[in-house]
Amino acid sequence: MKIAVIGGTGLIGSQVVTKLAAAGHEAEPHSMSTGVDVISGKGLEEAVAGAAVVVNLTNSPTFDDASPEFFRTSMDNLLAAAQKGGVGHVVILSILGADRVPDAVYYRAKVLQEDILKAGPTPYSIVRATQFMEFIGAVLSWTTEGDTVRLPSTPLQPIAAQDVSDAVAEVAVGTPLNGTLDIAGPEVFPLDELGRITLDTHPDGRTVVTDDTAGMFAVVSGDALIARGDARIAPTHYRDWLS
Repeated sequence: MKIAVIGGTGLIGSQVVTKLAAAGHEAEPHSMSTGVDVISGKGLEEAVAGAAVVVNLTNSPTFDDASPEFFRTSMDNLLAAAQKGGVGHVVILSILGADRVPDAVYYRAKVLQEDILKAGPTPYSIVRATQFMEFIGAVLSWTTEGDTVRLPSTPLQPIAAQDVSDAVAEVAVGTPLNGTLDIAGPEVFPLDELGRITLDTHPDGRTVVTDDTAGMFAVVSGDALIARGDARIAPTHYRDWLS
């Protein structure tokens, strides 16, 4: 199949393109660097023309109040281009539990993205993943002050980008779900413990202090971001990934 991967040069997108190509598909990566802009629409119709499947892995450049408009505009443009190009399946990557964190504007924005896709004219699939292991370092940096990292005890279930890209590639070549696949890592950790594990493995002079008011994850209540029901559990463990 010809598969257009929008956001195909990023962390997940580049791996998805590689996996699809290895399986014999014509996977084409598209991004701002290749002349495709999901906000202005520049290059989008050309990117999806003739594709059987479009995988949208673009993300808002910010987590603030601008994020809902990014997802609204990008999805409207993408779905219009997909319909015009005769695309039969649109896949997006979202966040497991986003609908359970209404106090975070970025999570509301991801729910908006899902809702726009569901209401659109094209058969679709949504892959919802837990927090990427690759982003834990960035999460620590957000609340670092000097040698101290302040982190809440919010439970997270980190998943490796490789496992996410495996699921996205699998869904892309399958029958549209017209629904959602939830995927999560194999272990649950409080975020402050994740920080300590990370810095114990790769020490840099910082220490973690538990602060349930610190950072983006402070607004998450209870186990909102933990997998439930029939979620698929990925194989990669955080300590193994760190090493």
